[in-house]
Amino acid sequence: MPVLFGIDQLLQTAVIEWKESRIGLVTNEAATNHALEPTRLVMQKAGFNIRKLFSPEHGLNVKGADGAPMHNGVDELTDLPVISLYGQKLAPDQTDMEELDCLVFDVPDVGVRFYTYLWTLSYLLEVCAKYQKPLIVLDRPNPISGLADVQEGPFLDDSCTSFIGRWNIPLRHSCTLGELALYFNETRGIKADLTVIPCQQWSRSMFQSDWGIPFVPTSPAIQTAESLLLYPGLCLLEATNLSEGRSTDFSFEAVGAPWLQHEKLARQINQLFGEELEAKAVHFIPQDAKFAGEQCNGVHLKVIDSETFKPVFFGLVLIRIIKDMHPEQFSWAGYKTYVNPDGINHLDKLTGIVNAEKLYELPMPAFLQQCTKMTNPKGWNEAIQPYLLY
Repeated sequence: MPVLFGIDQLLQTAVIEWKESRIGLVTNEAATNHALEPTRLVMQKAGFNIRKLFSPEHGLNVKGADGAPMHNGVDELTDLPVISLYGQKLAPDQTDMEELDCLVFDVPDVGVRFYTYLWTLSYLLEVCAKYQKPLIVLDRPNPISGLADVQEGPFLDDSCTSFIGRWNIPLRHSCTLGELALYFNETRGIKADLTVIPCQQWSRSMFQSDWGIPFVPTSPAIQTAESLLLYPGLCLLEATNLSEGRSTDFSFEAVGAPWLQHEKLARQINQLFGEELEAKAVHFIPQDAKFAGEQCNGVHLKVIDSETFKPVFFGLVLIRIIKDMHPEQFSWAGYKTYVNPDGINHLDKLTGIVNAEKLYELPMPAFLQQCTKMTNPKGWNEAIQPYLLY
């Protein structure tokens, strides 16, 4: 039996008090019911009084480039106005809220702190508390599981806050967005009128491949369920001059550069991580982003054991191996986005660590010791326990 999402649960509920209220729906094309029909359309067909749509990063169609501002528009599917929450503003404003009675949130997540959909939800909590309007979260499973054993830090230092890490949680949190909404609403004293409609048939040990539902891409660079398993670590490559496979068939499943000694690197990865990961030397040509139009020597990665593989630790170590192997070619790089226009300190923002590049100046034994210590999410499981729904 397939997993049922919050939207499926909502549509099976006989009486819904807010069905005829003026609803603002925060969603995108990746948000569907278990039959892969878009949430916004099935809600509209079921008679919910949706007045306007709001879309997070990548836009309603989930095709906007990473970090690019999105514009307002009209949804062809429902004829509803679409207001971007990754353009002129990050949250609905006073005018928006005066025209609505409640907000409903249904956006799929990938289970990692630096994915921005969570932080759009954090702004909704604050806005709903401020204007005393209910917020209903249609929950979805965490596609990289809710297992406590695979939680990974680092935690977020307050000086590293940004829209890819607004509040302090581990980098891989093993929660659903509904659970995190409950956690933040209580622990940060937001006190929004919050309702979370849970999923059914999902257990914390399940990964996306266990749901019985095809994977729907959540953004232009997250095109496969396999990439989700590597994304928490390979996204750290954004802060370097290495390609993470964007705009190729290997997006967030590979690392590459024209100068990379890819066969040597693949051998090293297989020696160090071979029980959990398979590394294979390949070539790829990015269509845009880093090395657009250039052939890259790459290493394609495949997770063998998703229940034991620790992608954040792997990502930190991978950069160190490549940096040591290519001292002349490797460099740190900025990463400009709408919410970080200068692009500086990107590794700090991704990891949550102050002066994260300094970590790479340590001797290898001390570096590995620090990585082990930092990626241990000590205390998180106890802190989040009261808010877990599954």
